[in-house]
Amino acid sequence: MNVWGNNIKLSIFGESHGKAVGVVIDGLPPGEAIDADEVAGEMLRRSPGRDRFSTARRESDSVEVLSGLLEGRTTGAPICGVIRNEDARSRDYDAKLRPGHADWTALLKFGGHADMRGGGHFSGRLTAPLAFAGSLAKQILRRRGVEVYARIAAIGGVEDEMEDREMRDRQGYRAVSLRDFPASPSAEEAMKRVVDAAKEAGDSVGGVVEAAAFGLPGGLGEPFFGSMESAVASLLFAVPAVKGVEFGDGFRLASMRGSEANDALYVEDGKIKARTNHNGGILGGITTGMPLLVRAAIKPTPSIARPQESVDSATMTETIVRVSGRHDPCIVPRAVPVIEACLALCALDGLL
Repeated sequence: MNVWGNNIKLSIFGESHGKAVGVVIDGLPPGEAIDADEVAGEMLRRSPGRDRFSTARRESDSVEVLSGLLEGRTTGAPICGVIRNEDARSRDYDAKLRPGHADWTALLKFGGHADMRGGGHFSGRLTAPLAFAGSLAKQILRRRGVEVYARIAAIGGVEDEMEDREMRDRQGYRAVSLRDFPASPSAEEAMKRVVDAAKEAGDSVGGVVEAAAFGLPGGLGEPFFGSMESAVASLLFAVPAVKGVEFGDGFRLASMRGSEANDALYVEDGKIKARTNHNGGILGGITTGMPLLVRAAIKPTPSIARPQESVDSATMTETIVRVSGRHDPCIVPRAVPVIEACLALCALDGLL
């Protein structure tokens, strides 16, 4: 079933070219003030058609709240938010399976009955409801001293080389995450050149989004199946383009010695702290109180103009596909607020 969460229950619905997409969020505390203007600003960060790096599809991504909010506060009832699809163009899609998309697996799963226009229920369009849910979570978390931010860590092999001392505090993350292009100025132009080159070649590039939660208390999460890593990874992998997740130094830990990977401990103001954060703020599946640091690998946009070998599912014959329509040459910048939203939802679910 399409439900996520333990203390919060989250369900998204809709298709890319249907009438609307949306989300139902159950379990939010009653009486929480929600700033509608802040929600609108968060939706704008993810919305398409804002620059040369995103699809030309124009969607306002305004959210119509059907339930769960009254006079700007949560009521305790499930919140249902609906986002109307305003600029779908279904004529761009036919029975030719698009490599890299869920067209093939949807055919296997649903026998040709799924609405796959624009990717249907598998589309990145469904991350708009996630962004809305995350915007609520971020406001509730902030009143509890928790802030969540994300940034572009890499695009197409170009890495953001900002020093740890500049980027591992909440002020540094906040400043970068709120930029129009959420990477450090020193990396921005090189990243943009890589995207422009891919777009000119009719191709696409992927990258890495890094997110951090500051102020989370230690002790959240359960051993083994209820670990904080399991919860965060389960929601991040629900984002269609995510193909890898790592915490702290992640896969780099595999090449370290224990003396390098272990985070040395000390006491400050009567509290145990760590001098480094190689483990990303989680040990044994439980938060340490250090910043929770996670990275998500975002694959290249599968919709590309270059010819690709494929199959026409209507005739079961081999064919060549050149994907037309309006598509992002790189979805990484728009994925930043989505990954941020997912981490915020996981943090709030753990806190509650």
